[in-house]
Parts: sequence; C-alpha cells; structure tokens
Amino acid sequence: MKNIISELQWRGLVHDIMPGTEEQLLKEMTTTYIGFDPTSDSLHIGSLVPIILLVHLKNFGHKPIALVGGATGMIGDPSGKSDERNLLDEVTLNKNVEGIKGVLSRFLDFNDTAANAPVLVNNYDWMKGLSFINFARDVGKRITVNYMMAKDSVKKRLSGEGEGMSFTEFTYQLIQGYDFYHLHKEYNCLLQMGGSDQWGNITTGTELVRRMNVGEEAKAFAMTCPLITKADGSKFGKSEGGNVWLTADKTSVYKFYQFWLNTTDVDAEKYIKIFTFLGKEEIEALIEEHKTAPHLRVLQRKLAEEITVFVHSQEELDKAIKASNILFGNATADDLKALDGKTFLEVFDGVPQAEISRVDIEAGIEIISVLNEKTGFFKSNGEARRALTANSISVNKEKVNETFVFSSKDLINNQFVLLQSGKKNYFVLRIV
Repeated sequence: MKNIISELQWRGLVHDIMPGTEEQLLKEMTTTYIGFDPTSDSLHIGSLVPIILLVHLKNFGHKPIALVGGATGMIGDPSGKSDERNLLDEVTLNKNVEGIKGVLSRFLDFNDTAANAPVLVNNYDWMKGLSFINFARDVGKRITVNYMMAKDSVKKRLSGEGEGMSFTEFTYQLIQGYDFYHLHKEYNCLLQMGGSDQWGNITTGTELVRRMNVGEEAKAFAMTCPLITKADGSKFGKSEGGNVWLTADKTSVYKFYQFWLNTTDVDAEKYIKIFTFLGKEEIEALIEEHKTAPHLRVLQRKLAEEITVFVHSQEELDKAIKASNILFGNATADDLKALDGKTFLEVFDGVPQAEISRVDIEAGIEIISVLNEKTGFFKSNGEARRALTANSISVNKEKVNETFVFSSKDLINNQFVLLQSGKKNYFVLRIV
C-alpha cells in the first residue's frame, strides 16, 4: 500500500495519531470511518476536510465509511461547546439526515462495486432497537466514569461558567464509541478519523472496541486532523453572510468561488495543500510562481478553481468566473443575461439601485429620463447628455447613445437592467 499518512502529513492533515495506525494502513486495505452529525440539512466548508480525508482514503486503496448521525444527532456533541445544543425534532432531524446523505453522495460513489467501495451508514439504524437497559449493561459497564470525565470535552464543560453538562450529553461519547464497536464488528472497521476536537470521543471508541473484544479482534486505531483556522486567528468557514455551504441553495457558486479567491497569501499557501488533490511538485511550483508575482494571485485562482470544480462542477466554475469577470469589464451582454437573479444581486452587492415601473419599461422610456429624473444616476439631463455624447454609457454592457429607448427585451432575468458610466460606475435598475 502507498503511504497515506506521509501524504496527509505534508498536506498538514495530521494532528493526533494513535501508535500503530500508519503501520496498519501500510499493511492492508483498512476500513475507516468518519461521522457527520445532522445539525443542518447541508454541510459547510468546515466539513470539507473530513470529506477530503475520505476521498484520500479511497484514492489510496482503503475503504471509507461515511456515517450520518441520525442517533447521535438527537443528542448533540458537547465537544467544543460551552452550552448544550437545542434538541432537534424528528421531522427536522430526518430532513437533515437526507440532506447530508445527498451532499456526501456528490463526493463518494456509494454505488461503486469495488472491494474498497465507499459505504454510507446511519447510526440510527442500529441504535433504534437498543434498549437503555441493554446499553447500560453491555456498553456502560465497559467504560468508567473516571475515564469519561478525564476527556477535555467533559472537563471544560464541568469547569466552565455555563450550566454544566446534562446526563444526555455526558453519554454522547459512549454512543459514538458504540458506533465504532458496531462498525468494527459489521464491517471490520479498524480506524476512525475526525477533527482534533473529536480525539476524546474517538479514543473512547477504540477503548470500547478493545474492552468488548479479545486478541486480534480488539485492534482499533484513531487519527485526527487539525481544525482549520485563518492566519489572523479568526474562524475559518465564515463569510460576511455567515457560513459558506457546500450546496448552491445556501451559498451560490459565485459566492463560494469568491470566498476562496479572496483568501490571503498565507492562507492560500496552506489551503491549497489541504483542500485540493494537486501533487506536491505542482503545489510547490505554484507557490514559487506566486512569490515572484503575488499581485497575479496565482495561488488563490488555482485554489478557487480546484475547490469549486470539486464541490460543484467545471460548468458551475465557468459560470462563476464569468460572473466575476463582469465587474472588471471582461464580460459580454450575453454573459450578463445568463446570470440568475440571485447571482446578479450578489455580483452587484453594494451598487446603487433604483426602482422603475414595468409599465414604463414596456411603454418605452428614453435613456435621458432614466439616467436623471427616474434614478438620479446623473444630477441633470445635461450631464447625462454629455456622458452619452462621450460614448461612456452602457446598458447591460453594450454602449448606447442619446436615442436609446428601454423596452422589456433589455431586462436581465426579467427583473433587472444594468447601467454603467465609464469602467467602474455601476447602477442597477430593479423593475417593479
């Protein structure tokens, strides 16, 4: 087997690793799982790292299991939380589970028939039939309270200023540990991976596997990756509008692409190793090229392109690039008219706007009237005329003169018109 651990280490994807893990992965195809709790019906870019870990495992010949926590999601992981989560109702939880399954299915082919084909499971399937008495008797007796209280996720909550920790949350690590035991028994799963905040939960799982088995059957391993941060110490995965999601209905492809395009030089050098599958030589060459001409933002562009294709598609990347080019004068009227309404507003976020009646547009309204009295884009008719005579006014990226009359054929997405004076002064007409 190729050495996946050395690959993950140079990419900055190894935080803690249990002794023997690397040797196990070198020895044979190893079934490995990562869990995703359904706190929403989608996943944001904070979940990209565990997804990428599963893809690396598959690419290196190992068998990945993606676990959706239909059962653990009913409780909520206390790791990294100062207060207890609000419990989800069953309808919301089921919706979230199906949403996350859909997201994961875009990155891993769960219909594959290869020996190391990815597997998708829901821990509710084996937890729903387990009675509390049986769980307490067969699982709870294997792990001491002293062991559980020594975990950071528990200690921080008990010593913090909040209301402490409920018994429900206290049992979370046991339930997650039982997931590992179940997958170990049913799929010969020997390794669990996750973020560094999961180390306590994961090692509870390895301990449970050891205590509920004997000999070779008691083998279990753990590895975590670092929690991703920005160079300035701020939280990764947030934009001005909140979380950056992996589904276009929550974060448009344009905004997703822009998020990566706007990363700092320091972060881009780190992220291109973590979030892409480019080889070491190509990445090192890109870093050197970027250092010679940082103003060209070679690293950021390559990073944004690779991740956008991975999460969405080449076609969606092309649309996002066209949308980005619109602001810099490199786009055509056809590119502009191809934008959907949501992306149009995102591209021109912050640009002055005015409303014009659809009746006026359909009746035919002269350009001078629109530039001055209808919008205030220009202070007077004379100023508007001078700009038109100087050939500096565009409607939807096409130059117009004083004789231009608006009509319904000029509408973008049947609801907008873009005015432009010179190269950088934009104005949006909203048709009402």
